[in-house]
Amino acid sequence: MIMEQPGQRHQLFRSIQAAASFLCVGLDPDIDRLPEGLPRNPEGVLQFLRTVIDVTSPYCVAFKPNFAFFEAMGPEGAHVLQQTIQHIPADKLIIGDAKRGDIGNTAKAYARAVFDVMKCDAITVSPYMGVESLTPFMAYPDKWTVALALTSNPGSEDYQRLVLENGGILWEQVMSTCVAASDPDHLMFVVGGTHPQDFRRVREIAPDHFLLVPGFGAQKGSLEEVADQGFNDHCGILANVSRAILYASGGADYARASANVARQYQTQMAALLRKNQLIPSA
Repeated sequence: MIMEQPGQRHQLFRSIQAAASFLCVGLDPDIDRLPEGLPRNPEGVLQFLRTVIDVTSPYCVAFKPNFAFFEAMGPEGAHVLQQTIQHIPADKLIIGDAKRGDIGNTAKAYARAVFDVMKCDAITVSPYMGVESLTPFMAYPDKWTVALALTSNPGSEDYQRLVLENGGILWEQVMSTCVAASDPDHLMFVVGGTHPQDFRRVREIAPDHFLLVPGFGAQKGSLEEVADQGFNDHCGILANVSRAILYASGGADYARASANVARQYQTQMAALLRKNQLIPSA
């Protein structure tokens, strides 16, 4: 009898259970915000990120380097990004936050760059040029495509909630179309934690998919509300926190401060996982 191998969704859930955490640490390095004592140059950024990765790894399951902040450093930024990714422990999911969105050979080149060259496990993409802008990423059997659906920023109201001729909502149609094109082992969605009232509808459309949820920390999203509305039987949530962890302190104690904030999130997440019987009671 041939046993079916567990898919990526199950593997990610096992990581969440092992860490008692669904925390994703966003890596958005800003040279001007580096803690005191670090050189304000690309080498200082790399030293800073390596330290943050080291001290927060026990409390998270994923890291999300935001490509824009590395690209803003010029040619050296590509080196810093690659070195940062290489420093992330092998048991952590690496989400390349590139927000790519194009078609044809361009999308294939983006996929090669993020998956084959940078060695990321996942990439954020904009689906607003249609599903064909996602298919080159979905073609990788061991990678995740993370499609923007309902983002956490106030400007999401400009387009994402437009009412269509058929009476549907644009973000709902985007999600439904993407769901039909892939499966929960290869496709995630970005849904902002600033929209807790929408998570029930999100789960009606995509009951089994993982959601990458920004909007905590500086944007004041509620973990409790998101968990209450968004958890599924595999947890199904990766809660991203960037600035609140990275810049927990601007002083020489930045490593301890970042670790403390990450630990606080992990403690809160563990309680929510236990409450929903996704991990054993302590």
